[in-house]
Order: sequence, then structure tokens, then C-alpha cells
Amino acid sequence: MKVSYFPGCTLKTKAKDLDLYARKSAEVLGITLEEIENWQCCGGVFTTAKDEVATKLSSVRVLKAAKDKDQALVTVCSACHNVVKQTNSAMQNDKEFADKVNRYMGEDGGYDGSTEVYHFLELIRDVVGFDKVKEKVVNPLNGEKIAAYYGCLLLRPGKVMQMDDPENPTIIEDLIRALGGEPVIYNQRNECCGGYVVMEDPALAESKSKKITSNARSFGAERMVTACPLCKYNLEKNGSDLPVVYFTELLAQALGVKEECK
Repeated sequence: MKVSYFPGCTLKTKAKDLDLYARKSAEVLGITLEEIENWQCCGGVFTTAKDEVATKLSSVRVLKAAKDKDQALVTVCSACHNVVKQTNSAMQNDKEFADKVNRYMGEDGGYDGSTEVYHFLELIRDVVGFDKVKEKVVNPLNGEKIAAYYGCLLLRPGKVMQMDDPENPTIIEDLIRALGGEPVIYNQRNECCGGYVVMEDPALAESKSKKITSNARSFGAERMVTACPLCKYNLEKNGSDLPVVYFTELLAQALGVKEECK
């Protein structure tokens, strides 16, 4: 199976592991991630101003590139996925916005919001299937207690993202089970880590992150797993000493390809 792949900026710099583990794991699962050519930064955040178009153009171009290849578009970074998915929804449901975008793009315009957008987690769940993932496991996690941390961007706004129940998600826990681990359910798994206020109010960010990691550890977690580079950075910098890894690293470890990424 071939899909168009948008890695985003951070996966080429500070979060290379998130990208490399995803690529190697995809190969094992029979997926070819074809990186979009000449992609640009997604913008990092979806601005809600109705008359703001420019920061969303790179996401539209990526979506159109996938459509032109008749492929679904896959992202791995939570922030990138949030921006691309919300932009695609705007192109589908906001005619005024879509008209502005397509006029702005000129000859490169004509995108209608029809590209199927998956987060890599969704692709594993909805296309590959957790049962097939389980069949491919060669290094099971042997009941290790692992806490999934969702954060804000994977799940919200719920009506647009439609990945999982924003209040009681299960997708990462189901992946952990498929890999042979024991998911830890704790109170703070979908609360904000404070990542977007870390420069303005570092004390608040530190407080939020410590509350999350301490809560996970109090429920017996041995490791935390996330899909967001900013969350990982914040939890490691400001949280407790609980190890935090990307979900793709956990996947690569269980599939036996983690060492190939070094």
C-alpha cells in the first residue's frame, strides 16, 4: 500500500526518531510512505481567523499533491496532523475560505478537500488493523506498564479530528495491547502539557507537565508514550523522571526494527 507522507519540520530536526521509526515500522506492515516533494512547514498551529489564508496554503498544497497522486495523506506529528486535518475540513465546509485559497493559489488551485487524511495511528488501526500488527510482533513488550499521553492536538476539536473519543480515547492503549504491553489508564492522559505557553509562562508549563507525569507514575506507569514532539520535550524537561518515548519507537521495538534506525 502506498500513501503520501507529510513529515513536517520537526521530524527533520529535533524529532528525527519519530520519523525514522515510523518509516521502518511502515515497511514491516506493508505500507510505503512516499514523502511529498517540496513540502513546506504546516504553520504549527491552525489559526481560526476567517480572513487568514496565507499560513494554510502549505497544507493545502500538500493535500492537493496527495490528491493528484490519488493517495491518502499520512502524518505522524500531532501538530502537523491537527493543522492539515483542520485545513482540509475548512476546504470542505467553508466555501468562502476555499474560494480565497484557490484564487490565491492561481494555477496551482482547484483543491476541493477530497483527500483522505490519516494520522499514522489511524492508518494502523483502520487500514492495517491491530490484529495484523499483533501478528508482526517479534519483541513483545511483555506486560510493561505504559501510559499513553494524548495531549490536546490529536483529539481536538473532536468534530473535525474524529480520531477517537476526545474525553475517553483508546487508540494508543489498543496499540500498546497489540504490542504486548499493559496500558495504564490515568486521569491526565488527555490534558494539556502546557507546551504552547512554555515561553510565556514556564512555571505554568512545568506545573502542568509534572502533574501529568506524576499522575501516570502513581498509576504504575513505567514509561509514557506520545505522538507529539512538543509534548515529549515538555514532559521530559518539566515532568518527573518517567521516561517518555514516541509511539513509533514502541512500535519499531516490538516489530524488531528499532536497531535499524540507529
